Amino acid sequence: MSLVIKIRQITRDFKMGNEILHVLKGIDLDIERGEYVALMGPSGSGKSTLMNLLGCLDTPTSGSYELNGANVSKMTDDALAEIRNKEIGFVFQTFNLLPRTTALENVALPMVYAGVGKKDRIKRAKEVLTDVGLADRMEHKPNELSGGQRQRVAVGRALVNKPSIILADEPTGNLDSKTSEEIMMLIDAIHQAGNTVIVVTHEEEVAQRAKRVIRLRDGRVESDTKKIK
Repeated sequence: MSLVIKIRQITRDFKMGNEILHVLKGIDLDIERGEYVALMGPSGSGKSTLMNLLGCLDTPTSGSYELNGANVSKMTDDALAEIRNKEIGFVFQTFNLLPRTTALENVALPMVYAGVGKKDRIKRAKEVLTDVGLADRMEHKPNELSGGQRQRVAVGRALVNKPSIILADEPTGNLDSKTSEEIMMLIDAIHQAGNTVIVVTHEEEVAQRAKRVIRLRDGRVESDTKKIK
């Protein structure tokens, strides 16, 4: 198997007034292409900070991070933005959709930044929305959709550029239990289609769907458990 993520001795410090807060304290992590990983940990464990680093939203204080063989720990902000758009599909707890644009336009947006022509953007966005079960909701704006439908739009947007990794941050955090189950079934299917999926969650039942559970505590990996196939 090829590694999609290779992290060595990653640290992340934050300056708080005169103090330095050591949030990540030397993390090593390998994630193979096609894995389904849950990242867990109590508040303050460093899981959100680690997710921001994995998602190229932030850079480490020290250590190295290779994404698909490219060392992203030393990249400029512009280079990181390009990598984010091409290699990483994000699904957030709060959906992060543009309120005044349709589901179709929301899903097509990452392709605008990727320089895809309009005709191809619309074709691909329609494909993806059909895949996530929203073929009949393409022209609806977020306020005309339920929470579960909004999250489906967000999942579609994450998939549209065929990224290396899907990063889902508490994807069921704002949903009721029935809708949560539907969204997690969709994420399971995305993994089964061959995608690498990393879910950040504090919910055990969400984590148990993954094939590997990494638990953080106090900025370090406390345990890393793979399920026997």
